[in-house]
Amino acid sequence: MEQNEIEKSKTFISVEIIEYIPNSVVSKTILKKSTGNISVMSFDSGEGLTEKTSPFDTFAQIIEGKAEILIDGKSFMLETGESIIIPAHKPNVVKANERFKMILTIIKSGYE
Repeated sequence: MEQNEIEKSKTFISVEIIEYIPNSVVSKTILKKSTGNISVMSFDSGEGLTEKTSPFDTFAQIIEGKAEILIDGKSFMLETGESIIIPAHKPNVVKANERFKMILTIIKSGYE
């Protein structure tokens, strides 16, 4: 088990395993494998991730609050319970106009 990975065979509430830290983006690994990973992240208001492009599809699920995700220049406003797939090879930006938490799932297999 990776050092900060969540303990297996133990229940947890996703939104409760990560806290907000003022002026920060926090990430915690739930599961990490060579074929992909799952992380939970918290974003304080005004924070975000700079533009990036991934070679893999990424599933983003908002578990608390509201997020703005830009994909290839198009803005998507997501609220608690909503999800979006960020396509591989598309530039994307995550913005916290207010604080929020999300789960990111990246699948690295199936691209052969």
